[in-house]
Amino acid sequence: MTQPPRIDDLDRDILNALMNDARIPYAEMAKRFNVSPATVHVRVEKMRAAEIITGTEVVVNPKLLGYDVCCFIGINLNAARDYHSALAKLNELDEVVEAYYTTGAYNIFVKLMCRSIEELQHVLIDKLQAIDEVQSTETLISLQNPINRNVSP
Repeated sequence: MTQPPRIDDLDRDILNALMNDARIPYAEMAKRFNVSPATVHVRVEKMRAAEIITGTEVVVNPKLLGYDVCCFIGINLNAARDYHSALAKLNELDEVVEAYYTTGAYNIFVKLMCRSIEELQHVLIDKLQAIDEVQSTETLISLQNPINRNVSP
């Protein structure tokens, strides 16, 4: 088993700063942490190479884009061997924004974003439950998302 990359307090400080604002200049972090901008650059590149930092993304507010319904769907497959083909078909659905292969009551757990309950009903009946590999589903509608954060470095 591969050991996770080791990070120190400076790496954690840099990660926290980037997680709060991915556009923060290296020079600003350097002043804050009393190191040179080159040190910050080297540390960030080291964490990218170690795949601790895997990318930078824009986070949008789905509500302001018209996505009013967030739900989670537990999916039971006909057989375990159906996982890869079912996952490929789920990946084709724009409404599926996250998917997890799980233990417990479901084989796959997905997060869907829809514009309305009517759209959710359409996705469930005409898209998701129409996937041959899907035996059954259970839908949980999210009422709010009071905690949404990254892991602490």
